[in-house]
Amino acid sequence: MRTKLLCAAIFVMAVCSCAWPADFALGPADSITMSPGNRVSQTMLAGDKLVTFMSWLDIPYVRNPIEPDYQKLNIYIPIEYLSGGTVNGYTAKTAPIMMPNGVGGYMPGRQFIPANDIRHGTPNVALYALSKGYVVITPAIRGRTLENGKAPALIVDYKAAVRWVRHNKDRLPAGDTEKIISDGLSAGGALSSLLGATGNAKEYAPYLEAIGAEDERDDIFASVVYCPITNLENADMAYEWIFNGVNTYHMGPAREMDENMKAASDALKEAFPAYLNSLNLKGYELDDFGDGTFKEFIEGLYIAAAQKALDAGENVLGLEWLEVEDGKVTGVDLEEYAVWATRMKAAPAFDSLNMKSFENNEFGDKHFPSMHSRIRQQRSPKWRMQRKYTS
Repeated sequence: MRTKLLCAAIFVMAVCSCAWPADFALGPADSITMSPGNRVSQTMLAGDKLVTFMSWLDIPYVRNPIEPDYQKLNIYIPIEYLSGGTVNGYTAKTAPIMMPNGVGGYMPGRQFIPANDIRHGTPNVALYALSKGYVVITPAIRGRTLENGKAPALIVDYKAAVRWVRHNKDRLPAGDTEKIISDGLSAGGALSSLLGATGNAKEYAPYLEAIGAEDERDDIFASVVYCPITNLENADMAYEWIFNGVNTYHMGPAREMDENMKAASDALKEAFPAYLNSLNLKGYELDDFGDGTFKEFIEGLYIAAAQKALDAGENVLGLEWLEVEDGKVTGVDLEEYAVWATRMKAAPAFDSLNMKSFENNEFGDKHFPSMHSRIRQQRSPKWRMQRKYTS
């Protein structure tokens, strides 16, 4: 079966190489245009399904790029839409637009490229989305290691890419610009959630204007968000509420936290209940010892996840932090879970004492590459603006 599919792929690519319509131009003639030489036809296997799509690569999405190597995007469109066909019930006009970002650790992120995962052979989000009939547009984005990549550069670039897509809605061969969906993992997940939460926020206008972003809306239809950390001002307290008492950390070689780190862990855990209660979440509270209905809610999430794994045939027996009776997960011990899961970062995990965390570096500036969050808060209106939307 797989051999037949590969042979079919070669045939499809040969046919498509001479059957494409003329190149289309994007944007005003005096600004952003599409280079004919950037058009590429590709066919890939997504599982057992052949997916053929046209790619346009390295298209600038702002008029005044500060980092031209990053402020550009790729476009991937299923072949069917270029000849009036449908995929999964979608047409060229109705196909949603998936916009995944490749950001990790607040580093600069290159354009996401459709591919199969090297370790597992499964399609990544770009290839999977194409297989389901989505148009995929992937922007490269500045990050903290670039001189002009500190906050809020990442979200400004993401917004600029969305604005570019909307500006060219009548020039794109396919894609519904009212169904734009962001996607990201970890720091990229935080970025995806931030894009969804700050649509058309006026605070970003000066930054967007400075890089020559199009004068369009930047709100989106939905955000796909994996393991984000968005509330950076308070994330250290939440981390220590779980991991306090686990004193070995594994960011790099396993090491023991020193006395200052342990003291910070104790203080942060102790502060978390007051912060949680200040949010006035109905039915979710903690007492001074960190116990209460919020903890029960979190335990319930762990129990539900463990039950799902057990029902799927995973062996969860023997895990000391789980209670299982007659095929039902009945309880979880969060303290034992923390020991089992192990601590990745020393305390404070995000605003680190030595200012060597990704987050310290992300919220620095060109004069002070890394800063404590409170210093940045006092020094820069950019931090206050970022905090408004991540708290």
